[in-house]
Amino acid sequence: MTLLTSVFAAIICTVIWYKNAPKNEMQVGILCLMYWGASLMWLVDAIFEYAELKAEYFSPAPVDMLNDFFLGLSVVALGLIIWLVVLLVKDPKGVVKQALLMKRS
Repeated sequence: MTLLTSVFAAIICTVIWYKNAPKNEMQVGILCLMYWGASLMWLVDAIFEYAELKAEYFSPAPVDMLNDFFLGLSVVALGLIIWLVVLLVKDPKGVVKQALLMKRS
């Protein structure tokens, strides 16, 4: 489930990035790279787990699937948090800078 969650997040993010490709105002490319990196990590994990468990890999317990799904959602949420921090630091539209300058005046 972690692999599926991160792959779906990566696909959705890539479609959004591709749709807005000429103008990179929201830095969505960074988010795409994080999600594709997480997907690659979970793919390698799945390969090694399959090598260890063989046929049992395809029949996980429901509790394990739920735990993996929550872990996948946690990875997606952490990626969004990191992306928001990068977006606020780079401030491509100057919104944070303007808000700080308005407060000082």
